[in-house]
Amino acid sequence: MRVLLLGGTGEARALAERLHPNVDIISSLAGRVPDPALPVGSVRIGGFGGVEGLRTWLTENAVTAVIDATHPFAAAITANAAAACAGLDLPYLVLNRPPWDPAGATVVATDAEAAEIIAAKDYSRVFLTTGRSGVTAFADSDAWFLIRVVTAPAAAMLPRNHELVFSRGPYHYAAERELLSSRRIEVLVTKNSGGALTQAKLDAAGSLDVDVVMIQRPALPDGVAAVSSVQDAVAWALNRGSAAV
Repeated sequence: MRVLLLGGTGEARALAERLHPNVDIISSLAGRVPDPALPVGSVRIGGFGGVEGLRTWLTENAVTAVIDATHPFAAAITANAAAACAGLDLPYLVLNRPPWDPAGATVVATDAEAAEIIAAKDYSRVFLTTGRSGVTAFADSDAWFLIRVVTAPAAAMLPRNHELVFSRGPYHYAAERELLSSRRIEVLVTKNSGGALTQAKLDAAGSLDVDVVMIQRPALPDGVAAVSSVQDAVAWALNRGSAAV
């Protein structure tokens, strides 16, 4: 059995560690982040060239199953992987971490809708944690933004008034609370990424009565199998391996 693991997340690295070396696994990273945290085992970096490119790569590399443990907002690669696997009749699983409970957050569908909320409610100090690609929607805002990213957005994408913070999780409650308090943040804008690594910002916002605007996840492709834990993904892979023997 040979598994392609579409990764780039903590869950993907944990899954690779659990499966290696008993399962022949190749982890794939998109290559958008310099100096990424690498999983154990074989790793490839870069895109595939859409559905057809991925289908060709899977065939040429004798892959027998695909596990998609990419970020919940990596909708394009998930759609491509689902289509490629369906065309080849390959087993395909999405490891999709549980979403956060929006609770009292204002839930929107897109970055653009989040920017409209910021303008409509006249927020003046915003903590933006939607990632580099989400910054563009706020470029014309008059608010001040604390923008946390792993890599810098292009200057043209940035709002006029901002501070950039470069880091990656995990984050902890005390530090997040201090960050929100010291920057006098009025509203947190975040994707509903889920998981424990970045939950602390929501807990800190709640303790300080900071409003939250949360961008909902894209839906998974119709009919795909999905699990929410590394343990369940391990069981799925091992069951496929046993069936192939």
